[in-house]
Amino acid sequence: MGHGRTTLRTSAAGVVSAALIAGTVVGLAPAAQAASSVRFVDITGDGGTVLKANVVTPTGADGSHDYPLIVLPTSWGLPQVEYLAQAQKLADSGYVVLTYNVRGFWQSGGEIEVAGPPDIADASKVIDWALANTPADPRHIGMAGVSYGAGISLLAAAHDKRIKAVAALSGWADLIDSIYSGRTQHVQAGALLDGAGIITGRESPELREIFDNFYASNLTKEQEMIDWGRKRSAATYLDQLNKNGAAVLMANAWGDTIFPANSYADFYEKLTVPKRLEMRPGDHATAELTGLFGLPNDVWTDTGRWFDHYLKGADNGIDREQPVQLKSRSAGGYEGYPDWKSVGATRTKLALAGSTTIHANVDSGADGGIVFLSSILDQVAQLPPVASIPLLPRRWAAVWQSERYGTAQQVRGTATLHTTLTPTKESGTLIAYLYDVGPLGFGKLVTNAPYTWHDRTPGEPFDVNLDLFSTAYDVPAGHRLALVVDTVDPLYIEHNPSGAQLTFSSPSDDPSYVSVPVREQ
Repeated sequence: MGHGRTTLRTSAAGVVSAALIAGTVVGLAPAAQAASSVRFVDITGDGGTVLKANVVTPTGADGSHDYPLIVLPTSWGLPQVEYLAQAQKLADSGYVVLTYNVRGFWQSGGEIEVAGPPDIADASKVIDWALANTPADPRHIGMAGVSYGAGISLLAAAHDKRIKAVAALSGWADLIDSIYSGRTQHVQAGALLDGAGIITGRESPELREIFDNFYASNLTKEQEMIDWGRKRSAATYLDQLNKNGAAVLMANAWGDTIFPANSYADFYEKLTVPKRLEMRPGDHATAELTGLFGLPNDVWTDTGRWFDHYLKGADNGIDREQPVQLKSRSAGGYEGYPDWKSVGATRTKLALAGSTTIHANVDSGADGGIVFLSSILDQVAQLPPVASIPLLPRRWAAVWQSERYGTAQQVRGTATLHTTLTPTKESGTLIAYLYDVGPLGFGKLVTNAPYTWHDRTPGEPFDVNLDLFSTAYDVPAGHRLALVVDTVDPLYIEHNPSGAQLTFSSPSDDPSYVSVPVREQ
């Protein structure tokens, strides 16, 4: 499985570099506007590590009274000026805003800890500094961030009771479930993070070892990697977060190829604090992007409303709206739901009848696209990855299709695959894709997910139960849904030995199917 190294080099050379250049431009663009009102400071973090930060205070603040405090940790690989446009807006509306560069990146000291204990301790040190050096109100403290900043904000709220509200934008709740879902390495996502860390920061020896074992599929280190990830996941500290009571807003994109939407949705259902979940079209952090320029942006608008209500007590109605807000990838405005369970309450089944055998090790032409680029195309032009379903080679792809639908099918939530699999080798990987197939046979990707197994007895059948990545997509009337399963996808590391074959069957006492959540109309 050593080809992960090759994938890392090719992904980092193209996708990572482009993303970083774009991200740096985004971060630096507001600086010229905001520099005159920004104070750049050094803050001593955990263990004496110096954190580079900036503070924006409301115009006319003279120390006569306190203001709510919002702390913004930076995203992975971006400098401290990332949030200056939004910090300025928040300060203009009456907040003290402190943005800091997380340890290990850019000019801050230390090494990259990936939201480990030092990062969580840093967040509390930053709050301490703000309370001692700015007119910040200790009773009204919030944290927010995009991506890495989102993950740190959730973890900090579970460890520091002073934090009363959180806005976690394009973050993660379960790190392992995000980049190792279905026991499969999301190699393009890993390469993006690794490449950004190498270019803009200083990886710790522990992190370097984690990445090396990740690419090499080192099963002897698998549990160690899982334990490392659990320590860095808000889901591990759910009880503490609920006990502390911070109001939590989470927002993500349907096509997030770094932190898929499922992780947030599952975590949201288990929160007992005031909460809100927003899902929109796009890829990782692209829904928030225009807001970093200071342009109108739904995610940042709702973040401001969230803090206004839970830190200032503003009666702006956000607490009375349906707490789950979804926007379809296809068209239309926002849809409100009382909870995540209601999103997928109605389901339709596509039967996977018969017995089908495919050969492994060849990409059939069905795939999930390219990290960032494919979902951005879907976001701006409704052009997801496409495959010609009739032309997919049946030697390497299993295909099942529904009848044509007489009415539009509004897919909402998490589709699930259940099937019986008999492999010829002890290890393997499959990738399941759900397509919207038009009259000419061209399929637009609705969702997908990988699944890997090890230590199975060759020739012995076993059940596969797989959640595909959550989505909201409208299938037009006259179209079909198709499930395609193959064994190779550039997004993932595959574990199929040479010559492996997979047989899918549907026993009469345990039929195979895909259960698709659809919105009642």
